[in-house]
Amino acid sequence: MSSPSLIAVRDDSSMNNSSPGPRAGGPTPWRSFTPKQKLDHLAAYEDAISRNGGGAYLREQGIYSSQITEWRKLRDAGVLQGKKPGEKIGRLTPEQAEIARLRRQLEVTERRLETTGVALEIMSKMHELLENLSKSSRDETPHTKP
Repeated sequence: MSSPSLIAVRDDSSMNNSSPGPRAGGPTPWRSFTPKQKLDHLAAYEDAISRNGGGAYLREQGIYSSQITEWRKLRDAGVLQGKKPGEKIGRLTPEQAEIARLRRQLEVTERRLETTGVALEIMSKMHELLENLSKSSRDETPHTKP
């Protein structure tokens, strides 16, 4: 059997650690964002996502993904537009939540439709190219051996 090893620790109530720790300066104050700041953060986050840097943006800014989710709902419901700094936003009404959900659904559907349109255009061009190749191979005279 081995006994647990004991480590001597100075008891002067101070840790000689080079990093200050998460609460070095005491608790951080509660941050609040104006509607304009929320919209700016949403735009910057969505831009960062397009460059595969969404998580890094959130860490840089000290923002949680749940905040982004909530702000998107508010933006999609049209609640953030036209609000003045300090003006209470409040929770979405059921109608506003439904509008936000339908707008997101419409956006997804429009993206799918655009993708489908591009795919159909490519298929049409491929069909045309194959038709031309088939026609040109029939029009060529068969090679005969001399």
